[in-house]
Amino acid sequence: MDLTPSDEQRLLRESADRFIAETYTTKLREHNAREPFGFSEAIWKQFADLGWLALPLPEQHGGIGGGAIEVGILMEAFGRGLVSEPYLSTVVLGAGLVAEHGRDEQKAALLPQIAEGTLRLAFGHAERAARANLSRVDTSARKDGDGYVLDGAKVAVLDGASADQLIVSARLANNGSGSLRLFLVPRGADGLTLADYPRLGGGRACNLTLQSVRVPADAMLGADGDAYPAVEAVVDRALAAMSAEAVGMMQTLTDKTLDYTKVRKQFGKPLAANQVIRHRLTDMSVQVDEARSMALRAALKADADAAERGRAASGAKAKIGKGAQFVAEQSVQLHGGMGVTEELDVGAYFKRLLAFETLFGGSTHHYRRHAALSGRLVNA
Repeated sequence: MDLTPSDEQRLLRESADRFIAETYTTKLREHNAREPFGFSEAIWKQFADLGWLALPLPEQHGGIGGGAIEVGILMEAFGRGLVSEPYLSTVVLGAGLVAEHGRDEQKAALLPQIAEGTLRLAFGHAERAARANLSRVDTSARKDGDGYVLDGAKVAVLDGASADQLIVSARLANNGSGSLRLFLVPRGADGLTLADYPRLGGGRACNLTLQSVRVPADAMLGADGDAYPAVEAVVDRALAAMSAEAVGMMQTLTDKTLDYTKVRKQFGKPLAANQVIRHRLTDMSVQVDEARSMALRAALKADADAAERGRAASGAKAKIGKGAQFVAEQSVQLHGGMGVTEELDVGAYFKRLLAFETLFGGSTHHYRRHAALSGRLVNA
């Protein structure tokens, strides 16, 4: 298999790297943290102008038609810059669900707006009792006249407070099967309550409470049929994108730590002159290279059959989760007390990698899912 990047992919990487290096500075991150939604509207508009919001969307609906590899290139750069804009929630998850499961008229109405940067989506799926189990959904939907009524609660909805519309999963209780459905719910809908809070390492999330939230019949995303296969497919692609983002953070921490140990002197010599320190730096570099390989594999398998795609996504999430923890801990330790101060951004990368480990399930969950999909574990 030829893994040499195409000319377009090289240009995308150069463009993203240049943007992050020149624009996404520590000062901008500090500014974003003070913004109501945790990101800059001006930067979001720049993302649209650069074509990044349209990158993975179908060409017939205003997109560029890129795949998981291109998204991974962009997300790795976002990881290096600790980007807090809602790219994962709107483009990867939200637009991904519309493209995967929506009706033609819904795709035509929503996807061009996402590409232009005028519409933001968030995906409300996780529930407190479900933990990392995607199939456990207790939120209910019942037919009521010419629409539906939703009741339930969602947790850890990425960028939910800044979304124009929320895609909410619910079990359709009165159709005899209890199949999973997706509904488009406006942020200001009656009966919808949002509890917004900052995410560890930047960005924001919220919890949702739905009490007799009424939506019209055309608010159901897609035609009749269980939405779970679409949810699983899109979350697997999100795992691939998150894995690439984690690689960017791991590489940055390794580079920063290497540079620090070259200039920080102890007993008259740089820390990097110590053989034990060099071994630690080597171990960090090995973890980064392994993580990059796993993230690339997850991206390459993003459009494979469900089992193969799931193994690649869960394998990447599990492996990178452990490797990211090692790199983050080593970076903080080798920086000494400076590693946990606000003077350096090492602590911010550390926090974001901790958040990566828990989002959509930790390493233990994904080791078990990988084993189950490989036929080595029953009832995972």
